[in-house]
Amino acid sequence: MPTPFQNEVYKAIEKIPKGRVTTYGAIACYLNTNAIRAVGTAVGKNPYAPKVPCHRVVLANGSIGSYSGEGGVERKIELLRQEGVAVEKGKIIDFEKRLFDYTG
Repeated sequence: MPTPFQNEVYKAIEKIPKGRVTTYGAIACYLNTNAIRAVGTAVGKNPYAPKVPCHRVVLANGSIGSYSGEGGVERKIELLRQEGVAVEKGKIIDFEKRLFDYTG
């Protein structure tokens, strides 16, 4: 059962539009916390995928990072590509344009 903090992370993830990505740090900033690692832990334990699209959370440098869902990183890349997000050599193409930072 998710903790209240984890549920806040999942609510934040639900706000990421299709075709966009965000970072663990951006989620932490949105939640007004410095607990980036705790955000990462919550994302990795997401019991609500794909409704809560944790595949849209990537590293701050635009790299794919890991994916604990079935199919691993290959599945994460596949899901992103299905949403129109191009990935090459493990990084998001046009990362800055695809980045959703919760500021509108």
